[in-house]
Amino acid sequence: MNRQRRGPRASAPAYPGRVRIIAGRWRGRYVEVLDDPDLRPTGSRIRETLFNWLAPAIGGARCLDLFAGSGVLGLEAASRGADEVVMVDQDVRKVRHIAAEAARLGAQTVRVEHAEAVGWIARDAGRYDIVFLDPPFRQGWVARCCAALARSGRLAESALVYVEIEADADMPEWPPGWRVHREKQAGHVRYLLIKTEEEAGLP
Repeated sequence: MNRQRRGPRASAPAYPGRVRIIAGRWRGRYVEVLDDPDLRPTGSRIRETLFNWLAPAIGGARCLDLFAGSGVLGLEAASRGADEVVMVDQDVRKVRHIAAEAARLGAQTVRVEHAEAVGWIARDAGRYDIVFLDPPFRQGWVARCCAALARSGRLAESALVYVEIEADADMPEWPPGWRVHREKQAGHVRYLLIKTEEEAGLP
């Protein structure tokens, strides 16, 4: 994730210092990463695959990043033409840093919120086309957040949910009607794109 987690990441060193935005408005620009041993930004190889998957859907999308960490997933989405990106993290230091990075890039479509993920889902009034869900490993966040999203009314019709989990973890039990659309593995990380409805808008 671009976020707090434990355990190794296959696609990026533990503290790269900065990560590069791959494509879009800020292609080639760098996002500075806080010096935090628990922060593991999603590496460029995984991000490139993810945004290839999302290419038909990202333009004009409303995006929610529930464990924003370094902010690189949300900023990549904004760079590629998302209309709105809301980034949530419960670490106030990370929230302030992401907000500063967004301001430095001139990312006017980005909003950063200090909150715990499940509580935010319950309180928020937005509706989102794409959700990024890359929480700390081995803490049960994926199942809790997916269940909260499914009952919240926060998902737009045909919403897509991106999930990162441990490669050796059991597959979460998805809410009714959700199914895995794309799936790959990179070292210790399994990453998936979930359709929340059968008619979700990707081929």
